[in-house]
Order: sequence, then C-alpha cells, then structure tokens
Amino acid sequence: MECGGKKMVLKPIRTSKKLNDGDEEEAILLSPGSRMFHEPNYNIHIVAIMGWKIPLDINSLKAQILSKLLKHPRFSSLQVMDESGEMRWVPTTVNIDDHVIVPQLDTINNTMDTDKLVEQYMSNLSTTTIDISKPLWDIHILNVKTSHAEATSIFRFHHSLGDGIALMSLLLSCFRKTSDPTSLPTLPVSSKNKSNSKNIRSLIWQYIVKLWLFIRLLFNTVVDVLLFIATALFLKDSQSPFTVAKGFNKKHSTGQRFIYRTVSLDDIKFIKNATNAVSIILYIDMLINLNVVSLFWPFNYLDLTQVLSLDD
Repeated sequence: MECGGKKMVLKPIRTSKKLNDGDEEEAILLSPGSRMFHEPNYNIHIVAIMGWKIPLDINSLKAQILSKLLKHPRFSSLQVMDESGEMRWVPTTVNIDDHVIVPQLDTINNTMDTDKLVEQYMSNLSTTTIDISKPLWDIHILNVKTSHAEATSIFRFHHSLGDGIALMSLLLSCFRKTSDPTSLPTLPVSSKNKSNSKNIRSLIWQYIVKLWLFIRLLFNTVVDVLLFIATALFLKDSQSPFTVAKGFNKKHSTGQRFIYRTVSLDDIKFIKNATNAVSIILYIDMLINLNVVSLFWPFNYLDLTQVLSLDD
C-alpha cells in the first residue's frame, strides 16, 4: 500500500473477536471494489465541498457525527491486513477529534481573498493522504465567509468506503426535515396515471418504445465494444479541448487546483457540443430545505436524484 508516495507494509493483526460463548467472529472482508482502490496506481480519495448559510457550530457537528455518521460500520472500522494477506474491516473506537479538523486560517494578514484561500486549501488537501491507522475519512471545517457561503466544509473519504451515490445517500440520511426534525428527508416520487395503465393502446405503445430502446442499447453496446477494441489496437482518440497535448509530462506539471464556479446549463451544453459528446449527464446533488448553499449551481433547491440530460 502507498501512503504519501511511500510504500507502507501493514503488519498482520488479529482480525477476529471473541463472542460471549467463546466462539470467534471473523471480521468482514473488503469487497473486490474496495480492494481495488488500494492498488498502488489506483489509490483514490473522494473530495467534496459544501457551503453553509450560517457559521458551523463545531461541537454540535461532532455530536451529530457521533450519533449518525458513525453508525455506519465502514466509518468506524479500520482496514487492516490479516494473517493470510486479506484486507478486512475491523471495528475500532473512533476519536472524533482526529476526523473533524478546524484549521486556523489567517484571513487578516493574508492578501488572498477568501474564495481563493478555500480553493488553495482544498487543492493542498488533495495532495495528501489519510492516515491508515484510523478510519479513512475526515471533515475539514473552514469558518470563513466567502462569496458563496458563510462557512465551508470539505469532506475527504477514501474511495474504498463507497462510491459517490452511496456517500450522497449516507449524507442525506444524516439530515432531517425542517418541518419535522424527527423525520428523514423524502424525495418526490413520480406517480403513474392509473387510467393510462388500463388503456390497451397505451400499453402497446409502451412495449414498442421499450423494445426500440432495447434494440438501440444492444446496437450501441456492440458498436462501443468494437470501437474500444479498435482504439486499443490501432485507432487514436479524437481531438477535443480536453485532449492532452503531445509531450505533456505529468511529473513536471505545475500541479492542479480546485476551482468552483456557478455555471449555467447553457455553458454545460456548449461544452457538450464542443467536445462532440452525445449527451452530458449532470447529477445535481443539492439537498432540499437543509440550509445548504450551492457552491456550483445558481438554484436554491434541487432534488438529490434529479438527472438532467443535455441533448439537442
């Protein structure tokens, strides 16, 4: 395993615990997907940013994490190597102060505006890794006012904890309705028209559409597989504004920065057309009525599961 560019060796530890009757319970193995994210060339972290309408109360935030987030086993477990060389989830006691980090940013003597200060902090955060001796996640609280929010929180998770959809679902479960603080947020569900379901013509039309979509899916899958094989053998990727220039050396690059901007959907569609993309799918992950400020989108409230397909 690599951490900060250095190869680290995990010593085998005991990964079972004794039950009341004397038997031992084995720790759960990591899934193949989680193990893949520990490969040397595929060690990936998820970095997410969220803006808030009010400054954050650190003690209240820690209490909420202890009561909600840590109920998820993966956020309160170590990833360790057992005697056979397999990685397992081992429950541990979480010290919340090791995971909630509140840096003291000098906004008075620093000539950089707070927006760029947050961007720089996030960029620097992406160049470091999380200590493997604790659960692989942390939250950074920046109680500085920016042009977008009164406070900013940066979440960093190792990708072995889950994918983006799973983490967004977990985040949603940590909030409650403003109208009923004891209830989880609900998402709108589209209701089907019962009268249409009884209409024979409507049913026949639905089956025809589904059959056509299946044929298109099958055809596009075959074409994509053939193009993938041809590209691997002799074809080259088409040129686009995102194509890496010839002679580009990643090792000698000046580094990368995180920059957040409020953009319009027309700009996204322009990028789609400029890159000759068939469509661009945008997962707009803003929560409803949760006092969350959008750092990326100019809308106030959007459905967590809303998907926009920007086709012509």
